[in-house]
Amino acid sequence: MGATSTAVVFEQPGQMSLRPVELPEPHSTDCVVEVHWTGISTGTERLLWDGRMPSFPGLAYPLVPGYESVGTVVACGADTGLDIGQRVFVPGSRGFTNVRGLFGGAARSLVVPAQRLVQLPVEMESTGVLLALAATACHAVRRIEDLGPPELIVGHGALGRLLARVTEARYQVTPTVWETAVERREGSFGYPVLHPEEDDKRDYRRICDVSGTATIIDQVVHHLTKHATVLLAGFYAAPIEFNFPAAFMREIDVRISAEWQPEDMETAMALVSGGDLSLSGIITHDQPFDSAQNAYQQAFSDPRCLKMVLDWRNA
Repeated sequence: MGATSTAVVFEQPGQMSLRPVELPEPHSTDCVVEVHWTGISTGTERLLWDGRMPSFPGLAYPLVPGYESVGTVVACGADTGLDIGQRVFVPGSRGFTNVRGLFGGAARSLVVPAQRLVQLPVEMESTGVLLALAATACHAVRRIEDLGPPELIVGHGALGRLLARVTEARYQVTPTVWETAVERREGSFGYPVLHPEEDDKRDYRRICDVSGTATIIDQVVHHLTKHATVLLAGFYAAPIEFNFPAAFMREIDVRISAEWQPEDMETAMALVSGGDLSLSGIITHDQPFDSAQNAYQQAFSDPRCLKMVLDWRNA
């Protein structure tokens, strides 16, 4: 048996354990990373947890979830170009030999191809787990940059807040945000956060949905002007459905924004490093790694929990 690591394992939908898993043998292009913090995704990880994730390459149980990890390089191959001690963001690992890894980041130690690692300043701590969402927000903005920035953002969770901040940082415009949960409308944000029923605007040209609501087009269509664009930037477990006539009358366009690309991470890092994009206030809860069961349950059920972080430093 090779090296092992303690990991969060979804044994099957609705069943979780914290147990040793076997690490693959590192290649010359790999680094071994000691993880300090992992974020819990309330989008894809919740779908993996409750079994609603649509068919996806590599999807099978048992699996280690997670694509929001921050740690330190503790070993590196000859062809990596990285140094021991480098603080890094890890968007997922090479996986494990006895369980699946989708995306395999929620573990104490990881074997990761060096080209996937994002070098961080040593002083960046748990807020670094937010870089995946920040890059996702940058990617969404880039998908409609030929048209202009989002005017309306649907959903005020972690991604919705980062998308609003990226829109302000890059375009110096203030979007409107819709949110149905009263807990996520509380506070002062520098942009309006409304329940959809409070918004009487009927001429939005660019709407970005990060709520993951499969009926979102029907919900927004009467707030759109002719030739408006709806960008679907959430992850949708159910088929997208909408009534055709209202969309037909407005001749709306629908675009999809998928996962971030390296240039989006570069944009996010530049905005953060330059002080134009704040990551503060997004992480609302943290738990030690051995409280993973409670942490995941709260992350998936508590509307006040925007981002839950597991602390692995004492593992």
